[in-house]
Amino acid sequence: MTLLGFDRYHAEIVRQTDLLRTCLKEADPTAPVPSCPDWDLGQLVRHLGGAHGWAETAVRTRAAEPVPDDPVNDVPRRTGEDPAALGARLADGAVRLADALRDAGPDTAVWTPGPGGTAMFWARRMTHETLIHRADAALAVGAEFAVSEEVALDALDEWLTYSTLAEAYEGTPALLGPGRTVQLHATDTGSDWLVDLTGDAPVLRHTAQPAAVEIRGTLTDLLLLVYRRPAPTVKVTGDTALLELWLTRSGFWLR
Repeated sequence: MTLLGFDRYHAEIVRQTDLLRTCLKEADPTAPVPSCPDWDLGQLVRHLGGAHGWAETAVRTRAAEPVPDDPVNDVPRRTGEDPAALGARLADGAVRLADALRDAGPDTAVWTPGPGGTAMFWARRMTHETLIHRADAALAVGAEFAVSEEVALDALDEWLTYSTLAEAYEGTPALLGPGRTVQLHATDTGSDWLVDLTGDAPVLRHTAQPAAVEIRGTLTDLLLLVYRRPAPTVKVTGDTALLELWLTRSGFWLR
């Protein structure tokens, strides 16, 4: 299930990119990115541009087999980069991706690195890839990060959906077990999620009830928490070891 429509996704890729570009104005591309400690700001931007290009290639060519992801990961440190040029290249790539998605339509079959196998996967994934890296850029330059409720809800829903895949709970260390439940509560929207880890596979419910570990914070900060970004409003009570294990195992798809 997705909470936003296909047209909203490809428009949001461009919008989130434009918002990220505001962080580049007069910024130092060699500034460290605290939430991505191996990267500076220039590397972060080139990584995101590579991700947009990776997705655009897959969608435009209607790829039936994996597309090399070298542009995503090959982001060496550089000096003397022009932040305006970095931003312009990023914007151009975002527009090309949005155009490729629009041309394909949501149901076109295409290789995807996760469940789905259609252009809709890429539209949703690149929306939230761009969103989270906008948060990284804002942190790097000390800018405010804000996101609309519907986009934040969709981003959190995507992460939680992937947290129920077999790769998250099969193998070791064991994630499932008696009494293992995780409760998330958004203090600003009243939204609740219960992650039940007591059965044969994780189960998500939109309900509030006592849990082994309870996490409270704004919707945006809950999203940042699951992505391992600073989340200043979040308060955790209960089994913090379970929370750490759940975040680690459930975040397998981001590594």
